[in-house]
Amino acid sequence: MIPSLREIQKRISSTEKTKQITNAMHMVAASKLGKSETSSTAFVPYAEKIEKMVRHIVASYGDHDHPILIPRRVKKVAYLVMTADRGLAGPFNSQVLKKTERLIRERHRHQSEYTLIAIGRMGKEYFKNRNMPMLRSMTDLPDHPYFSDLEDLTYDTVQFYIDGEFDELRLVYNHYQSAMVQEVTVKRILPLITEAEVPDLKEEMHSQFLFEPSEEQILKTLLPQYAESLIYGAFLESKASENASRMNAMRSATDNADNMIGDLRLQYNRARQAKITQEIAEIVSGADAQQS
Repeated sequence: MIPSLREIQKRISSTEKTKQITNAMHMVAASKLGKSETSSTAFVPYAEKIEKMVRHIVASYGDHDHPILIPRRVKKVAYLVMTADRGLAGPFNSQVLKKTERLIRERHRHQSEYTLIAIGRMGKEYFKNRNMPMLRSMTDLPDHPYFSDLEDLTYDTVQFYIDGEFDELRLVYNHYQSAMVQEVTVKRILPLITEAEVPDLKEEMHSQFLFEPSEEQILKTLLPQYAESLIYGAFLESKASENASRMNAMRSATDNADNMIGDLRLQYNRARQAKITQEIAEIVSGADAQQS
């Protein structure tokens, strides 16, 4: 059935309203991306410095008896999965969740071999609906979080590892490379440094640090904080990736709306021209009928 002029006009009006919404969401996401990118970039120097210090202490301090460094057989793995609290962000959520499911399917045969820690409502609901084991979750975090916003979760996560709830912690999140490129990354966080890596660390010892109190005491305090900071840094990258993905998705939606409006207007003009032609033909036919 060929749509009427009124129906086509309604579709044009509806699409124009949708375009206004997607365009506004694009601009909001672009604004948030700028702030998220700044936060993520500003965190890098701190992360690099604390990593250098930790690696130096581990390499120079002989007896690695901290729970975070003690090697143990991996019987259970925890996956800390970072998603958004809402959709309309392109492939941002789906690619992280698919990657997590693929990892679990490839590495584990039973639910007792893994557990999940979810940041973001999309991940939490996804795992809950599939009855997958979840140890901890957190939602409704701000777009520009401070460390204090995640402090409870990061502390609990590290403490779960120390208490033996799991033997390895891996992050699954979107690594931010640029506004156009975000890559799903799987990163081992705990144990921080395995025994196999210690010889390589000793070769990297170039900088000299002076410690007060002793290196051993500093190590016991610094290691959990370092692990927590890695989770926080990954979350900053995830937030930047979310805003970039949402910005690109809304820009694409706006462009699609533009194309649809163009097609509908062309369809409207053709239908209008056909109606005018039909009316002219009817007038001519009526005039001919009167003359005959």
